[in-house]
Amino acid sequence: MSLSPAELQAISAAARWYARLHSGIATEADRAAWNDWLRADPAHQQAWQQMAAVGEQMASVPGALAAPALRGVERSRRQVLRSVVLLASAGSLGWLGWRSEPSQNLLADFRTGVGERREFRLADGSALLLNTDTSVNLRFDGRQRTLELLWGEILLSTAADSSQRPFKVLTRHGQVLALGTRFIVRSQDSGGEVSVVEKAVEVSSAGGGSTVRLEAGQSLDFNSRAVGAIRRNDASVGAWQQGSIIALNRPLAELLADISRYRHGVLRCDARIAQLKVSGAFPIDNTDLALAALESGFSLRITRYSRYWVNVSPPAQ
Repeated sequence: MSLSPAELQAISAAARWYARLHSGIATEADRAAWNDWLRADPAHQQAWQQMAAVGEQMASVPGALAAPALRGVERSRRQVLRSVVLLASAGSLGWLGWRSEPSQNLLADFRTGVGERREFRLADGSALLLNTDTSVNLRFDGRQRTLELLWGEILLSTAADSSQRPFKVLTRHGQVLALGTRFIVRSQDSGGEVSVVEKAVEVSSAGGGSTVRLEAGQSLDFNSRAVGAIRRNDASVGAWQQGSIIALNRPLAELLADISRYRHGVLRCDARIAQLKVSGAFPIDNTDLALAALESGFSLRITRYSRYWVNVSPPAQ
């Protein structure tokens, strides 16, 4: 039995609400808006009950939410289940593996290994949370507070400073000036990303140009040449604090790239399924469990040549 467009839309919305409310950053306004959405249509209530049932089933699985909230199948061949949605198209080959770590990262003031998260309390009272494979240098003096993000991802909650020293996060792509705030910065080879949870920051690229103010609930990408367009935060922002990756209609290759950040070795995505759209919440403290959820929930084939070499491909015909 296939689903109507209205049913598919309701399930998709329910998945987004479920992910948002379980992300760890949901606000009272979010909960009120969810309640309004829930009461607006009986179809919304039915979709939410189905989504909650999936969540309850996975609550007993170690490593937090592990099953996809949505799943899809080839509609011409299989029944479309009421708790799943999936879109597929051709894509490019994905190779997702380890990188060579520069010596400067090994000698950083604060660092985490692959799959590790650590929290630090800084001398000024600020709280610093490092995500997987992250390295940071810290420079505090009488005039300013500077955190150099060499690689990886951080969540920074700045404390008020009696000397009113500015707090800056520097990356090779640009800088972020904290305006009494809580925010996330990620730096990788291709560029940086900033997401503001509370208050505001100012972002500028290393190459100069305009400075962009980013308010709570907003994100943007930047590189050494320019600062990108502002967008709204979604449920995926900061989900790693709670031990999950949240995917909302995301290409499988991108999701696997994120999962690979939390495990050693090579994680290969077959070109035929690279652009497969996936939604769900997947544990980062047990990436084997995340891959098992993809395998069973999306009818994929996971081939483990060794602990450090894994291939994700379509199911055998």
